[in-house]
Amino acid sequence: MLLKTSLRNFLAHKGRMVLSLIAVVLSVAFVSGTLVFSNTATSTFDKLFDATASDLSVSSAPAKGGDQAQQNGGKTLTVPAAAVARITGQPGVKSAQGQVSVETGTLVNPRTNKAVGPTGGAPTIVGAWVPGPRPAMTITSGSAPAGPKQLMIDADTAKHAGLHVGDPMRVIGDQGTFDYTVSGIATFNGTNPGAALAFLDVPTAQQDLLGDTAGYTSIEVYGDGSKSDDQLKTEVADALGSGYQFKTAAEQKADGQKSIGSFLNFMKYVMLGFAGVSLLVGAFLIINTFSMLVAQRTREIGLLRALGGSRRQVNRSVLIEALLLGVIGSTLGMLAGLGLAQLLIQLMKAAGMNLSSSLVIGANVPVASYLVGIVITVLAAWIPARRAGKVSPMAALRDHGTPSEGAANRVRMALGLLVTAGGGALLAAGAASKALGTGGSDLGLGLVLTLVGFVVLGPLLAGVVIRVLGVALPTLFGPAGRLAQRNALRNPRRTGATAAALMIGLALVTGASVVTSSMVSSTSSQIDKSVGADYIVTVNHGGLTAAMVNAAKGTTGLAHVTEQRMLPATFTTPDGKHLDEFVSAVSPTFTQDFSLPVSSGSTEGLASGGISIDQNFAKDNNLKAGDKLAIDYGKGRTQTLPIAVVTSTGNTIFDRHFFATIDTVAQAVPLDQQPTDELVFGKAAAGVDVEKTLTALQNSLTAYPQVTVQDQAGYKKIVQQSVDGLLHLVYGLLGLAITVAVLGVVNTLALSVVERTREIGLLRAIGLSRRQLRRMIRLESVVIAVFGAILGTGLGLAWGVTAQRVLRNSGLNDLSIPVTTIVVVLLASAVVGLLAALLPAFRAGRMNVLAAIATD
Repeated sequence: MLLKTSLRNFLAHKGRMVLSLIAVVLSVAFVSGTLVFSNTATSTFDKLFDATASDLSVSSAPAKGGDQAQQNGGKTLTVPAAAVARITGQPGVKSAQGQVSVETGTLVNPRTNKAVGPTGGAPTIVGAWVPGPRPAMTITSGSAPAGPKQLMIDADTAKHAGLHVGDPMRVIGDQGTFDYTVSGIATFNGTNPGAALAFLDVPTAQQDLLGDTAGYTSIEVYGDGSKSDDQLKTEVADALGSGYQFKTAAEQKADGQKSIGSFLNFMKYVMLGFAGVSLLVGAFLIINTFSMLVAQRTREIGLLRALGGSRRQVNRSVLIEALLLGVIGSTLGMLAGLGLAQLLIQLMKAAGMNLSSSLVIGANVPVASYLVGIVITVLAAWIPARRAGKVSPMAALRDHGTPSEGAANRVRMALGLLVTAGGGALLAAGAASKALGTGGSDLGLGLVLTLVGFVVLGPLLAGVVIRVLGVALPTLFGPAGRLAQRNALRNPRRTGATAAALMIGLALVTGASVVTSSMVSSTSSQIDKSVGADYIVTVNHGGLTAAMVNAAKGTTGLAHVTEQRMLPATFTTPDGKHLDEFVSAVSPTFTQDFSLPVSSGSTEGLASGGISIDQNFAKDNNLKAGDKLAIDYGKGRTQTLPIAVVTSTGNTIFDRHFFATIDTVAQAVPLDQQPTDELVFGKAAAGVDVEKTLTALQNSLTAYPQVTVQDQAGYKKIVQQSVDGLLHLVYGLLGLAITVAVLGVVNTLALSVVERTREIGLLRAIGLSRRQLRRMIRLESVVIAVFGAILGTGLGLAWGVTAQRVLRNSGLNDLSIPVTTIVVVLLASAVVGLLAALLPAFRAGRMNVLAAIATD
């Protein structure tokens, strides 16, 4: 009986449930789509690693952490060719192949002088064509490279760059610039991981990429099946001795998974972030829907109670309706998630990563989909269900109203004020805190409490804010304006819940806008104060080779060029701590191009063989200017340097950086063993035209399309663009939140129109025109939307300002409020409210007057 009643009520209001259903579908779709995409990507790469990894890979061990390539004066570390024979003779080894592969090369189309291949996270790999027992690629056009002038590329790179067999191709690497002719094109047997690949024959790869014809970057070992991979690793390691690193197939697979894990995790967290926003905003929509349905069925509920129905049965009836909504929404959402996963896979394909077209749907997909969809729906409906169970049978039969909310409002106000005050106090404490960890914890908890507090206080705030917002409506729009204001105030709880969805989205975007705007402003300010160099030279991947640096130094109009390179090292403090860091080895002109924020000591000490540390490092390790710091660069290369200067914190250019001159570091690590430069800075000579010198510097490096030359203004734009990426993600979250919030406003207005059918009929009967009626509903929607926007903006400003204060000692020195963005968002909220009201207003205007009046 109870199930039958619930099903009848659900089907009776199926039109009103659709918008809530959409919110559930969106939420579940992001969850299921994320899991399917992640499962498919992981499975695809696992198959690739399983199919191509050797049983054991042997390479030279780098001195310290970091890339193997940039460890020896820009030269890739190699394994001697003699090791191949030694490994081949080991029991259990079927074959051992020397391999050459580097990621520091750049492919260039000589006809356009443009770099070929990915410019983002995926690498460009140039190596030797050595077909092994488990080849990852097959030649599909032309032939394998042979001789010093032939090169083969992968099919995806050839397609994207418009290259064919016989076309010229250039490789710029650590050993110089080399020109080849495309001899063939190879296609991946499975997945293209997104990289650009080029192949030479083995002798050419050794000479052009390594400058060493007697070495390999690795030796790939294949067993005969008589020994396990771990046994092979132990025995080969014993045979070769120290100085090598050995990785079994499982370890190679783990490294491969780790290399793509950060990207996949980023995608996963972004998608789950969208799902979280959908769930949070959709919950308010569901609460509103069931609250209004319960209110409209008050007499029906009273009749059920009068006939013997218990509170528990009434509660259960509403929750069963929510369960039906959750099951249907979860099912549709899971199916929609499959489409979303397929869309993501196609986007990855467009970016050069061909994932499997067969979706991998693990058990976690349906479990998570139904768990998320059903739990959030039932929890959201629990409050309206509980309220329905409290309806008195006689009161419900006598009156369509709900139970008195006076006591509930007093409890709500007390609870809301308490939670909001607690959250506000935590935000204030976080802003005042000087410790990043403590301030961050206060910010996180304060953010949650203020959000909950505003949601709880929303119905009470509606009465105050909407009266202020609507004060001009009667004057501007006459009776329609007055009615719109009163309708928005009629049910503050409903208004507050409807506005809360929009409030959450705008709080997120406003807070993020304050942080990103402050980040850009702070970085620009730091560049202005600290960077005296006129030009910054960077490279997309790898390092700036000696040829590139020499080309820059030869530019007419430059006073000097400052180099900066990074060396991994272990610091040993006087109290015995061992800390893995990087030493920034710089030219002596560094102190001319940069104004170090000196806390103690003197920058002159760097030129005489000292090192700089930042204030936090000094404080954490009880160090001061004049103390000694022992530095180990690995392989017996050590030195002890005096601390010449301690830099003040709060500047990202210098924080956690340890500067020493290149000549000082060369006392332990000879110049021919130091890595290539990561950055080069140029200073224009006195009296020259800075713009013309910039053009001249760019022309000097034209032969290296992977190199970018910027002046300070251009460098600031790069910083702005990197921050904009984060902001665009937040805008995407905002767009999703607004989409669901619009559904909530539409749903609220639609149900409100049904609830007020008789009232609308009476208004029309006494002279309110259809145009005035539609205007009344539109204005009501705009007022609710602007109310939510104002709450969200205020909340977001509090979050953003607090975040800036928490991060002020981590480089976010300047507070910047993006006034234009905030104004645009507020105006957009009014437009959102207007658009959300179009359908309900249209339906209300078409209502038959006599039928409406006759409605009970």
